[in-house]
Amino acid sequence: MKKLILTAAILLGGLSMQAENAVLTNSAVTSVKYQDDYKEVDAVPAAIKKSLDEAYPGVKLEKAFVNSKKEYKIEVTVRGEKSVVYTDATGNILKK
Repeated sequence: MKKLILTAAILLGGLSMQAENAVLTNSAVTSVKYQDDYKEVDAVPAAIKKSLDEAYPGVKLEKAFVNSKKEYKIEVTVRGEKSVVYTDATGNILKK
């Protein structure tokens, strides 16, 4: 009988040592929309509109932003596809 109680105690003790607290880590990803110091404007110069019309026929201007260097970030829709175009104040399309 002593062996039975001793065996049961050892088994229960061994099982309780196997049960550990699971450590859960939350890895939350925060998305920040950064405008690169661009500020939204209501209108763009006519030279930019003309340049975009020539480069992308059927373009529709959605939003326009300007930074301190007078570079424009323009959100456009061409044939149902949205994209972003960077230009300077004279309408030259910049590569970014």
